[in-house]
Amino acid sequence: MDTSSTGTVPFKRGPLIAALLIGAFVSLLNQTLINVALPKMMLDLDVGANTAQWLTTGFMLVNGVLVPVSAYLMARFTTRVLFIASMILFSIGTVVCIAAPGFPVLLIGRLIQAAGAGILMPLMTVVFLTVFPIEKRGQAMGLMGVAMIFAPAVGPTLSGWIIQHQSWRVLFIVVLPIALVSLFLGLFTMRNITEVSKPKLDFPGIILSTLGFGGLLYGFSDAGTDGWNSWTVYMMVIVGAVSLILLVWRQLVIEKPMLEFRVFKYDMFSLTMIINVALTMSLFAAMILVPIYLQTIRGFTPLHAGLLLLPGAILMGIMSPITGRIFDKVGARWLAVTGLFITVVTTWEFSRLTDTTTYTQLILMYTARMFGVSMLMMPIMTAGLNQLPQRLNAHGTAMYNTLRTIAGALGTALLVSVMSSQTKHRAAEMMASGGVKPTDTAKMAQITQEATIHGINYAFMIATWITVFALALAFFIRKTTPQKEPASAAQKSVAAAK
Repeated sequence: MDTSSTGTVPFKRGPLIAALLIGAFVSLLNQTLINVALPKMMLDLDVGANTAQWLTTGFMLVNGVLVPVSAYLMARFTTRVLFIASMILFSIGTVVCIAAPGFPVLLIGRLIQAAGAGILMPLMTVVFLTVFPIEKRGQAMGLMGVAMIFAPAVGPTLSGWIIQHQSWRVLFIVVLPIALVSLFLGLFTMRNITEVSKPKLDFPGIILSTLGFGGLLYGFSDAGTDGWNSWTVYMMVIVGAVSLILLVWRQLVIEKPMLEFRVFKYDMFSLTMIINVALTMSLFAAMILVPIYLQTIRGFTPLHAGLLLLPGAILMGIMSPITGRIFDKVGARWLAVTGLFITVVTTWEFSRLTDTTTYTQLILMYTARMFGVSMLMMPIMTAGLNQLPQRLNAHGTAMYNTLRTIAGALGTALLVSVMSSQTKHRAAEMMASGGVKPTDTAKMAQITQEATIHGINYAFMIATWITVFALALAFFIRKTTPQKEPASAAQKSVAAAK
């Protein structure tokens, strides 16, 4: 029977989970929907790649800043209130994007969307961990993985088809009704799952996390425009690093931290977190680099670029629940090792792109890469969370979502800036060695193409080594169960009285 209870109030699990999954699907679909559209949006809005990628990295940054607050919000407000608020924010942001007259307003709309999504994703994870027993968590996380993996993967395909025939605004028009369906379903089915209390909000912690993550992200992004020797880049990275150090110190000394860094005393949680961060940096960057290569260099239409990603998206959607069942039986280690080995090989293949790489080769490489990734995200995350005692579930989820989101943003900013700087460097070398002048249009076009391919390949080579690092760590994953914490003095006295 599909009925659960928290405390004394029973509820139907199916409709509640459906509302969460639809909301998660649309927020994640929205996150990657514009990747294929970026080249066309750059032309329409008259912005460069480093500016345009803020539509993606800015979205992830707001997610990353809000997710740490999610543990506080889940303690302060009911599940129902948080879900409805997140979907209303997301829907408002979508309307702003549809009506945006230019890039600044479009970016504001994306940031409002991100505020809603930043609340929703950790909320969904905590609800799943609460309503499913530990022996069924792999299966439950596999179900959640359908939204978390399939949506970002299918986004570029849908985007390519729309951009081929319509304005980029239609991307947001498609998203809006799905968000409203989730909102109205939640209004009728959502129940409170977590206990409500009145914790204090850590304002200094929010400021430090914003300066820390924002500083690093801005510094990495600006490196693609101003170069790695820029004082702006140095200053922003230093401000970000110092702020993060102060954030960690503050969270360890205050009584009720916003982000509970003590979750890192659990070794398997720490190990799987590092693996997930490395993998996410590699994965999210490819979602922008591949469409740039396909459309800017090879001249494929947005539809062809999107269709190339479709087989991998379908395979990930099919594999996610299967992977969850396998996880329940064999654990995460060999799933992670196998998936990461496939991901390493295919990422390395993407570092060898040329202007003659065939469409069939690209489809096979990308599909194989997505097959490897489908074995990774949810099993690795679940293996880490399974070690935490139940009182730390919300904190562990907040930490996972924070660092995974920030890793995606930093990975994208880092590898896009590496691509941009390597492209400029190689183009300057080729112009100098060939004696080519900027006024020679034909030769400059050829140099630009070759230099951009070099930049993309260089970025993928760095992504390959990041994935190799994750593969080496995967051999140390082991199966865990929630740790039992020492009983408090009050619990001991109750036990003695009995």
